[in-house]
Amino acid sequence: MVEAVKIWNEPNNLSHWDFLMDPEWREFSDMALLASQAMRDVRPGLTQVLGGISPIDPQFLRRLAAFGVLDAVDAVAVHGFPLDWNHWMIDEWPDKVREVAELTGKPVWVTEVGVSTFGAYEVQSFGLKRTAELLRGKAERIFWYSLFDLPPAWEATTRHKESEGSSYYRHFHMGLIRADGTPKPALEHFDPELGIAQWFHFEDHRLELAVEWLRKIGVRKLRTGISWADWHRPEAVRWFDRQMEALEEFDVTVTLCFTPPSRGKRPCHTSPPVDPGEFAHFAAQVVDRYVPAGAGTVKRCA
Repeated sequence: MVEAVKIWNEPNNLSHWDFLMDPEWREFSDMALLASQAMRDVRPGLTQVLGGISPIDPQFLRRLAAFGVLDAVDAVAVHGFPLDWNHWMIDEWPDKVREVAELTGKPVWVTEVGVSTFGAYEVQSFGLKRTAELLRGKAERIFWYSLFDLPPAWEATTRHKESEGSSYYRHFHMGLIRADGTPKPALEHFDPELGIAQWFHFEDHRLELAVEWLRKIGVRKLRTGISWADWHRPEAVRWFDRQMEALEEFDVTVTLCFTPPSRGKRPCHTSPPVDPGEFAHFAAQVVDRYVPAGAGTVKRCA
């Protein structure tokens, strides 16, 4: 069952929101506020989370606070990959979470944290165990990214693709399970209390296999997404009905993001939309369809 909805994904990352077109994040803030209110109108008790920020940037959060976005949400999410992309040490995780909590006055969710096996399987095993030690009890939700490696024939959602060198190819090795379906050594160290972040692509052939693995490793909490861009595809509702029905047994956090190219100020999923009210309408449709009436706010950690 859906227990929370995230408003966008990595809004301070150019691969997910074009802040060169929206340098003050005013358009993003207007869109987020409209979407938040539209979802409150449909499901008042549903937990709303600001889309995971990457990098973890206090100044960005101050900017959104000035526009009222932090007042509209129930929690703030962060993403971190210190062993792959970030310019800070893995042992800094508690300080990062504490800083965001103190700045925002909101619960902090770590909705993506992971380690690639690009260099060595041992690095992922170490990172998984150390991350659990550092974050358990510090954040209300922790989602390990991810269950599956990205299939090599697909593309990672980045700006410059292969020209990014090893930074790009690390995206393909973040899973606990290889693209061929075989487990990596780190899976033996996975604590299911962390939860899993796994995005499913439109008509993703891995959906049923993912459910089998999530059951096998004892996961209860899952973070996934519903793409606004995909919502505009033919047969989109049929696919998302199938996806959400397959995931119904889990406590699901759903991320809503990605502008349909036809509805952006430029034809790209990162573009601010021509009409931010259209994203709000999409968000309301999703929660009305997939969140049971009377769904309550997520219980806070003691």
